[in-house]
Amino acid sequence: MPPEDRTLSPYTGYTRAHWEAAADALLAAAAPYATDDGALYHFPGEHTSSSGRLSDGLEGYARTLLLAGFRRDEKVLERYAEGLAAGTAGVWPRVEDRSQPLVEAASIALALRLTRPLLWDRLDDRVRQRAAEWLGDALTAEPWACNWELFPVTVGGLLQEVGYEPEASRAAIDRGLERIEQWYLGDGWYTDGHGRKFDYYNGWAMHLYPVLHAWLADDTRLLDLYAGRLEAHLADYARLFGGDGAPMLQGRSLTYRFATTAPLWLGALTGRTPLSPGGTRRLASGALRYFLDRGAVDDNGLLTLGWRGPDEAFLQHYSGPASPYWASKAFVGLLLPPDHEVWTAGEEPGPAESADAVTPVGPPNWLLQSTSSDGLVRLHNHGSEDVRYDPYYTRLAYSTVTAPSPSYDNSVIVGADASRTEIEPLGVGAGWAASRHTVSDGVGVACLVVARGAVEVRAHLVAGAAPGTQVRVTGWAVRDGARSEVLPVHGLSGAGDGVTGDHASLFVALVRLTAEPEPLPLAELVSVRVAAAEDGARGAYDVTVSWSEGDKASFRFDGSAGSADREGTSSGPSVVAR
Repeated sequence: MPPEDRTLSPYTGYTRAHWEAAADALLAAAAPYATDDGALYHFPGEHTSSSGRLSDGLEGYARTLLLAGFRRDEKVLERYAEGLAAGTAGVWPRVEDRSQPLVEAASIALALRLTRPLLWDRLDDRVRQRAAEWLGDALTAEPWACNWELFPVTVGGLLQEVGYEPEASRAAIDRGLERIEQWYLGDGWYTDGHGRKFDYYNGWAMHLYPVLHAWLADDTRLLDLYAGRLEAHLADYARLFGGDGAPMLQGRSLTYRFATTAPLWLGALTGRTPLSPGGTRRLASGALRYFLDRGAVDDNGLLTLGWRGPDEAFLQHYSGPASPYWASKAFVGLLLPPDHEVWTAGEEPGPAESADAVTPVGPPNWLLQSTSSDGLVRLHNHGSEDVRYDPYYTRLAYSTVTAPSPSYDNSVIVGADASRTEIEPLGVGAGWAASRHTVSDGVGVACLVVARGAVEVRAHLVAGAAPGTQVRVTGWAVRDGARSEVLPVHGLSGAGDGVTGDHASLFVALVRLTAEPEPLPLAELVSVRVAAAEDGARGAYDVTVSWSEGDKASFRFDGSAGSADREGTSSGPSVVAR
């Protein structure tokens, strides 16, 4: 790495030269693992993805080519030109319905489109034809109903540009863009397919591919639409980075690490961002440095499967040795010229460093809570779920300094069951968020968090459990010098344990995650009053939260799980702001 520049970049020391050096180092380290013909990159490691070793080798080629595409180094691209010629001559597996090669075809097509004068236009005509034919299968291959819909769009963008099957290419573009519309929920947020799956895929997939397609096509109508959505998304997204540079540790595919920075750069590239140039670079460089300083790259210069260092807890069935190289998306910032203000402006503090904030995020029903004194960011999850990847979706809260633990942090454990499925948003507002979920058949929980500064008031109404059922409320599983507190307020003992009564039972605790050395006692900052509902309804409670500054917030919990909705099914326990 070049020497730090603490004048231009007082927070990270990183400049464009550091991003270029990081890209060059990653590409140089990958080179020895290419096959003799350059078509496959087989990185070391015992973990093979569910698609098999051949597909993993293609993944290594495609994802490092994407990095080379953003870097635009002619000598490196020559190496990938040789691999393209060999790969399309029968080495690579074909692109088929819902197959991993469909994913990698998108990375290859995007890199070829970004570097067309340097790579595609210099290829032999026969190689170009073979490459177009191999990529062409992606135009009709059926993707999984999620961000995969954008892979045919990305391939179609290149093939339409070079004149290969223009009608089929146009159809693939239109089809994919039309399909993602059903998942757009407003305010810059998509779900990643059907259901309520919200995580970083919003930025590095659902926004990245449509915006880059529109930008490369110079399609002003599409660019205005998709870049406008990106701009709205970044207002929330920028709040997911801690003062130490760490992204929020929530969702799946976290081994892509600093790919989280891609939408930040994309906003600068299109000029559609609420962030200042110096603020953009501070967040992006902070994330890159966070991982490089903490072991994301091994002694051979390779990205490992994990988060900071190697860690199998972060792997999915589709994770192979080359999977982390989707981190290449972070280097989209190198498309911006060296004299762009995002590179020349002085770094400015990120949102988590500027002021304490509690920010409601409507579509995912999240509450983001950050404190400037320690740079910690907490995400209170009251609306995102993908049970296939539990526990990175189903916990009540996540942060930039903690990771989900096997002992069920941030959970409500009823009996011995910590399940949280069928999460249903009940609302989000100024300083609060609420949801309900199912624990098991007949047992549901309505959850509320009210936050200010580093303090959280958590209240949980358990309905449907047999009287005498043990209930445990857990807080944060801490590391990195942070501290966790749980102070029982109602229905709980000092250890966070309680027991259900004859009707729906309410459990309330004060919770705090902080890195401050000497925070004020929780009881001095907030008080909570719990009373039986004034109308005498069984299993109903009125809860009032009073802050030391003098203002209050009131909520009504209702445990009448037998009440039926319009379709005749039980609506479960609920909580509403009053």
